[in-house]
Amino acid sequence: MSDLMMSLSTLGNFGLYFGISLLFLIAFRFIFPLVTPYKEWKLIKSGNVAAAIGMGGSFIGYSIAVGSAISNSQNFLDFSVWGIVALVAQIIAYFIIRIIFLPKITERIERNEVSAGVILASIAIAVGILNAACMTY
Repeated sequence: MSDLMMSLSTLGNFGLYFGISLLFLIAFRFIFPLVTPYKEWKLIKSGNVAAAIGMGGSFIGYSIAVGSAISNSQNFLDFSVWGIVALVAQIIAYFIIRIIFLPKITERIERNEVSAGVILASIAIAVGILNAACMTY
């Protein structure tokens, strides 16, 4: 019974980190679309699969990095700082994709070209994995 109580004693920390992680995802949902020239949620609601894939990959990439920030942080403040760094990294990755690799990505997403959504999602996930790996001490 004492092992169970010891395990449950960290439930507060779990709740705090999980709750803040969800807040980070909500913030990401509103901040990330500000850097894209198209309206992801409008496109997604109208059935644009490419936009949904691209945004979904961005969420996954960001979540991977936030998960690493939780695992590797020394305290709540450390976690919060790295959660913000992860958001900035995803935004920078999007600009690199849009400006250097795929300058026509905006038009292709708006035209619902699934291949554009897949590559956008793949790069966002790859950046999330690299970002997460860089957060280890």
